[in-house]
Amino acid sequence: MNQRRRTALPRIAVLAAILIALVPRGAPAQVGVNLAGPEAAAAIDKVFAFFDTTTRPGCALGVWRDGKIIYSRGYGMANLEYNVPITPETIFEAGSVSKQFTAAAIQLLCRDGKLALADDIRKLLPEVPQFGPLITIKHLLTHTSGIRDQWGLLSAAGRPPGRAVHTLGEILDLVSRQRDLNFAPGSDYLYSNTGYALMAWVVLRASGKSLADFSMERIFRPLGMARTQWRDDYSEIVKGRATAYSQSPVGSIHQDMSFTNVYGNGGLLTTVGDLLVWAENFWTPRVLDRASLDEMEIPMVLNDGTPTIYGLGLGVGSYKGVREVSHSGSTAGYRAYLVRFPEHKTAVAVLSNFGVTNPSDLAHKVADIILAGALKPAPAIDPLPVPAAELQAWAGLYHDPRTDAVMSLALKDGRLADNGGRGPALVCVAQGCFTTAGGTQLVFVKPEGAEAPMVRVTAAGVAPAVYAREEPARPTPEALVEYAGSYWSDELEVTYVAEVKEGKLTLRRRPDAAMTLEPTYMDGFASRSGGTTFFRFIRDSRGRVVGFSANSGRVRNLKFTKK
Repeated sequence: MNQRRRTALPRIAVLAAILIALVPRGAPAQVGVNLAGPEAAAAIDKVFAFFDTTTRPGCALGVWRDGKIIYSRGYGMANLEYNVPITPETIFEAGSVSKQFTAAAIQLLCRDGKLALADDIRKLLPEVPQFGPLITIKHLLTHTSGIRDQWGLLSAAGRPPGRAVHTLGEILDLVSRQRDLNFAPGSDYLYSNTGYALMAWVVLRASGKSLADFSMERIFRPLGMARTQWRDDYSEIVKGRATAYSQSPVGSIHQDMSFTNVYGNGGLLTTVGDLLVWAENFWTPRVLDRASLDEMEIPMVLNDGTPTIYGLGLGVGSYKGVREVSHSGSTAGYRAYLVRFPEHKTAVAVLSNFGVTNPSDLAHKVADIILAGALKPAPAIDPLPVPAAELQAWAGLYHDPRTDAVMSLALKDGRLADNGGRGPALVCVAQGCFTTAGGTQLVFVKPEGAEAPMVRVTAAGVAPAVYAREEPARPTPEALVEYAGSYWSDELEVTYVAEVKEGKLTLRRRPDAAMTLEPTYMDGFASRSGGTTFFRFIRDSRGRVVGFSANSGRVRNLKFTKK
């Protein structure tokens, strides 16, 4: 067991904990710093009004500008059972905001001459299979390696987060059993936690120290981040840590803590004040040099020249015309967001212990107040009118052969919409060109000689996808029987059983872990249980069903063989 933080709890601390537990329910949230002015403070507090109560979990906020924290405050409760309020000193888990610290540790090792971003990952991790193309450390740090996401794989194997305790050793073993990638390294961008969990192993083998110890020695202590550490032992007592909560569909609140010893991809325990100390380091470097920090903010470029939206542990983009560098985080009931506006020397940190929180939205509303004069509203989209007959020509089922994902476009109130017309309407911006509210662009084309149209889908930072028109499948219950059977995955070491029940095809891992498969195109199915998973059954040369592949978000082309 790591002993770097183990100390006996003095009696005075026990007394202090008892006194905190006796804080009356009407106690106000704690204000740390207010240099923003009364009007700005009142406007910011209004943003967090939902959390400013003693009856629900909440948030801690910190705002840094021009060399100092100008506003910090806690809203809501750190612990509902003992009536402990959130303060700016409350410790939260930062989820994927943590990734930039892992990337910083790798940058330090690069400067030490222990490794290089261009190194083959197998140089330090020979357990990673030889998939064929070179996978570099930089591929892993920029989510362009193609290695599947650990949480998607573990969920498919019946060991999802919150239901099983995972270790870094388990993640390395899981990767060692993979036989395929989501895509060729460098050809696409797809967020994957696995790369950052593997970085914890890289740090250990390159430095001889765990990521937790290395970070404490080279990052946290030098910067004075006294309330920051990695959650490398989920059972450790951490003084001042907020309890995390989630909310059920009926509105009841329940504890929702992190029960995993995997870190590097997430797992940083910290405060808004410590996060702002780290943010300040990008303007006034004390850990890493200017060149290393700047390199972290350079978006990765794909093999075909497409720029992504991600550097080394950092998302890079803009907000209302202003450049921003940011990252969000989500682990169990914890939510986090840290954003910097480099040209305006401003940073905002939001940490929450309530799973319903949208910290990115809150942080940007604070930025609207602090940077009011510098921000510009997004230009309005002037939609083009499209005759219903033309829209009807584009409606139908489309299939992406790379991921087996499908789009079911239909008319909705005179406009084209996904999910059979139940999704948000698409906005026409040019002939045959539509856009979504999130900025994804769909361009319809009908190649010469083709009977059906195709749609090219382009989103910021990822490789374009081309969806082909498919004929919807409507198999009878009798026809579904040929898909029934047991299917085995060597990569997950798990069996799924497909069977027909009440006229529908079901797929189950255990009796209480079953999903209903809805037919899409020929041999294609989709499950909407706990997120969308697309299945494509595979046939041999004689037309017999011999397996299937599963595609779910950050896991593509996961193959199962029929026994």
